[in-house]
Amino acid sequence: MIATMGTLKFALSVIEVLACLFLIVTILLQHGKAQGLGTIAGGAETFFSSNKARGMDAILSKITTVVAFLFVALAVVLNLIPNAG
Repeated sequence: MIATMGTLKFALSVIEVLACLFLIVTILLQHGKAQGLGTIAGGAETFFSSNKARGMDAILSKITTVVAFLFVALAVVLNLIPNAG
């Protein structure tokens, strides 16, 4: 039973590290909220590219939310699993 818990904790720890790295990447890929302010001063962004960017940001935002929830849930579960030894 103890060896199984150790293996489970190790596997969940690896998944949590991967979720952490993926969370960092998805956050860094998102544009800032002030990104659109450059168009006021004469930026060359077209209507279609701005909609595409907003759509991509919406997808990244949803992915970030799901991965953040997974990360927090894994952290809670890993805290509840007893230490082996």
